[in-house]
Amino acid sequence: MAKRPRALECRREIINNMTKYESRIKTIPASQQTVYETLSDLNNLEKFKHALPEEKVKNLSFDAESLTIEAAPMGKVTLHIIEKEPCKCIKFETTTSPLPFNLWIQILPTDETECKMRLTIGLELNPFMKSMVQKPLQEALEKMADMLALIPYHAHS
Repeated sequence: MAKRPRALECRREIINNMTKYESRIKTIPASQQTVYETLSDLNNLEKFKHALPEEKVKNLSFDAESLTIEAAPMGKVTLHIIEKEPCKCIKFETTTSPLPFNLWIQILPTDETECKMRLTIGLELNPFMKSMVQKPLQEALEKMADMLALIPYHAHS
């Protein structure tokens, strides 16, 4: 029997090492479409960036498809939208980050005036790194979800 090429074994290990963290589900008093339209064009965040804590977030900049932020303890992170599923999901990946990851914003309708949102981060971590970043990463994800849930989405529409 032929031996499996080493490159395939490494790739399989990387896929198996993908770790996902999910925020709690947030209820947002706006329609699924309104929330999606606001978050799928990152220029809309300009109106809300003053609400971010300045001691935690520095040098926030963005355009329609990408966002760059400096946040302690991560440092500089740039996220770029890589996929949009209208009204349901926006997927980002890092182009600059000390720890590369993907971020999904999932939006589900509950009725015409309300929806639910969950954030998911997926990244490749070895067991040592996982133990070091698990708690701060989960806390950061929850804070990000809280912040996105507090945006006055009707001010956008």
